[in-house]
Amino acid sequence: MQFEPLHTWLPTKNEPLIISGPCGAESLEQLLTTARQLKEIDRVALFRAGVWKPRTRPNAFEGMGEEALIWLQEVKKQYGFKITVEVANAQHTELALKYGVDVLWIGARTTVNPFSVQEIADVLKGVDVPVMVKNPIHADLQLWIGGIERVYNSGIKKIAAIHRGFHYYGKTKYRNKPMWPLPIELRTQFPDLPIIVDPSHICGNRELIPFIAQKALDLGMNGLMLESHYDPSIALSDAQQQLTPKQLNELIGKLILRQPNTGDAVVLDKLQQLRSMIDEIDDELINVLKKRNQVIEQIGSYKKEHNITIFQLERWQEILRTRAQWAEKLGISRIHIERLCQLLHDESIKIQNDVMNSRDVES
Repeated sequence: MQFEPLHTWLPTKNEPLIISGPCGAESLEQLLTTARQLKEIDRVALFRAGVWKPRTRPNAFEGMGEEALIWLQEVKKQYGFKITVEVANAQHTELALKYGVDVLWIGARTTVNPFSVQEIADVLKGVDVPVMVKNPIHADLQLWIGGIERVYNSGIKKIAAIHRGFHYYGKTKYRNKPMWPLPIELRTQFPDLPIIVDPSHICGNRELIPFIAQKALDLGMNGLMLESHYDPSIALSDAQQQLTPKQLNELIGKLILRQPNTGDAVVLDKLQQLRSMIDEIDDELINVLKKRNQVIEQIGSYKKEHNITIFQLERWQEILRTRAQWAEKLGISRIHIERLCQLLHDESIKIQNDVMNSRDVES
């Protein structure tokens, strides 16, 4: 897939690209007041607002629907903003196009359903409108890519991905865990696909937003979607994660913008030296892993010969405990080592399983 560069379909004079506006379109007055204040700080390239709000349970604020699209037309007329709204089905898409919405986005609850995404994609055939695709609720990279592919196959080339975090069953301070390896892998597979990060939905709490916003830029993401309401205390949905336009302006002013590269020959030379050291260390690691796998094969053969099960709970618990202790003594993150041990253990189980299922070949 080849995507059109972001700057060809969104104004990018202000870096990073900022998309902002209230979580939900609640009234004409709310939209106009927020839009006026955002216009005063001159930082927002795209004005967002939820017109249809997919809520977990009924009787919550589910958006104002078509009436809100009329309000957004007024925002566009008075303040010159390009407008983006979320669409979840064919009817939403048709109405958004009818009212001149400039950019559509597909939400996490829709991306998770290929039938819904295809329904939207069918409406988009022959239409030249940019589309942003949020990641699905759960950490499924292929499902995210599939949603992007369905939009792309409809003829849309102006596409961006939105990273809004993933639902996580364990305890976490975030509303949706960032799980940065997934958007990084998406960038690796599709280098020219713009990726915009949504700190509001990742955090669920405005106090955490600055850290995630800076992290997104440090990782080279293309922009930020940040919810803003002129008075979040009276917002009908997600009040805790919305910033006032003033707070948004202050946040943007504190963000550190880093370049993907530098023309300084001295800096580049030093960086290359350090990278060469990493290359040598990685080469050593791979050779050590090769030796480790050879020993694991011997363990598998010995277990097979003596009819011993592959998985040994006590040994696995001992490995986790001792390796974490060794790591902490060296100032290495316990979590990092536990993740590494899990990968090594998975491979160990696979190798031993292959040995167990192999047939002895007579010489």
